[in-house]
Order: sequence, then C-alpha cells, then structure tokens
Amino acid sequence: MSAVARVDRLTKDFRVGFWRPRPHRALDALSFEIPAGGVFGLLGPNGAGKSTTLKLLLDLLRPTSGRAELLGKPSGDVQARQRLGFLPENPTFYDQLTAEELLTYFAGLFGYRGEDRRRRAAAALDQVGLNGADRKRPLRQYSKGMVQRVGIAQAIVNDPELVILDEPMSGLDPLGRREVRELIIRLRDEGRTVLFSSHILSDAETLCSGVGILAKGQLVAQGTLAELTRGGAGGAEVVVSDLPPSVADALARRVARVTRIADGRYSIEVAGAARPEPLIAELAAAGATLVSVAPLRTTLEDVFMSALSKAKERADGAERSRGAGPERSRGAS
Repeated sequence: MSAVARVDRLTKDFRVGFWRPRPHRALDALSFEIPAGGVFGLLGPNGAGKSTTLKLLLDLLRPTSGRAELLGKPSGDVQARQRLGFLPENPTFYDQLTAEELLTYFAGLFGYRGEDRRRRAAAALDQVGLNGADRKRPLRQYSKGMVQRVGIAQAIVNDPELVILDEPMSGLDPLGRREVRELIIRLRDEGRTVLFSSHILSDAETLCSGVGILAKGQLVAQGTLAELTRGGAGGAEVVVSDLPPSVADALARRVARVTRIADGRYSIEVAGAARPEPLIAELAAAGATLVSVAPLRTTLEDVFMSALSKAKERADGAERSRGAGPERSRGAS
C-alpha cells in the first residue's frame, strides 16, 4: 500500500525567550509513514509536537533539517495541495458570512467557477449535515460544533484524497464530538485517508486503523491498534452485586484485584490464564448476583502510558549521563 505521507528525520528548532532566546527542539529526527486508506491518529500529550508535525507536512513551517512528503510530492508542492484538505485546530472564518457564502468562496479558491462552484459548496455542506436554514445563518450564530462542521466542509470542498484535521474534537461537548466522529467515519467510508491529531484516546481508539504516539518531539510507538494491543492483559473482570464484605475481603487475598464500585457492586479481576467460571460459581454460592463478565485486554491508554513512561525513562537517563560527564572527567584527572 502506498504512503500518503512520509517524514524522514524531520527536526524543528524554535527560538524561545525574549531577552536571551534559546533553542527549543519541538521535533527530533522524526520519521514515519502513513499508508493510504483508513484513519491515522497522531497522538501525544500537549506539547508533544503533533501540530508542528502537521504544519511541517503542509509547508506552513520549514524544518530545521529532514524532509516531508505528501501524496508522493515534497511538502508545499502545488499539485499535492490540490489533492488534500486541512482543518486547523482553531479555525477562524469570516463570521459575517453564511456557511453557503463561505463554502462558495473556498470553492472559488480552488479554481471552480459558476455553477460548479455553487454545486461543490452545496455538496460539502450536505456531507457535514448542514441543511436548510442553517446554511443561511451568519457563522457568528453557530455553536462550536457547527463551526467544526463548516471547517470540515471547507476541507473537503475540493474532493481531496487526504484530509488532515488538527485536534478536530478539541473543546467540543459530547454531542459535538459524536458529530465529528461520525463525519470522520463517513470520510473514511468514502475512500479518503484521514490524518488527525488528538490527545483524546477514546476517540482515537474508536476511529483509528493506525496510530503514532509522540513524546517530546519523538515517535515512541507506531502501528495498527491490533499490533499495539496484541497479546492483551489476559484474564477477566467479573462484576457482581450483593457480595458480602467478608467474602470480598477473603477474595482480595486470592485474586489479582477486588475493587468496590458504585451501588454496592464489586469488580473482581482474575489474572493470567485462570478461567472465571469457578469464581463465578463460588460467588453465586455466596449469594452474589452476577452483573457482567468481560475479558481483560490491553487498551490504547495502556499502550500510550507505557510508551510515555519509557520515553521519560530514556530522557532521564540521557540527562543523568550528560550530568555525570564532567564529574567523570574531573575524577579521571
């Protein structure tokens, strides 16, 4: 499968500070590829370098070193730009315009004219579910979720192969996040590749076929969700109600974990290869009521936290090594 995006040892330094500016490395020799098709999530905590990576891919920033490609062309290539759409993290539009007027304007920027321009604007608004009177209202009257939908509409008005969304669900309420998730799924089902950045792991786990995790400007994990979570945690979680506290205390000494949760229920974790059936029978005999049984598995959050922890350990080790260097030199002399 061909790659729609590729970065090779991409590095970006900024100068920070006012009186004595000092270099800050936002990206450090970053390399990865994104295959065509599906949804790829670029994940990481705030300040990890996600937005910087997208801006370098789009040629909105220039790298300190390394190179980036989109759709087989160097970043910034005009032909490649014709085939992609982009939604920035905090889009700002002419809020005195209606959605219909704004989309017609953006279609004109791509060179569409006359009826073709109006048709493309209408089709993009149809795709994001903005219909009827909503199209005639000034954008200043829109909710944030509706503005995001207009933003996605402008990102697809040129019928792109690749759609890049920077934190598309940031600041949205649950309803707005659900709407944007459904739009991303729709774009995927239409055969487009979607690349989005996020720090909301539940959205990434719902949407993504593949993810890359950044920490301090470095790629610390990449793969499909199946690859990253392969193997699973093993075991099962049994949730019961009406469990006598004395039985719960006794179980705590034999199983991996017993946790009292809401409404008098208990979560009991059976680790490893142990089967839950004997425990369920024992709990029933003690008068407990079975609520649910679910296999324990490695989640994207587990992978994310583990990757960040290992990255921090490497960074701390490198810092200690740099600090120990002069001491070793003085000792040797």
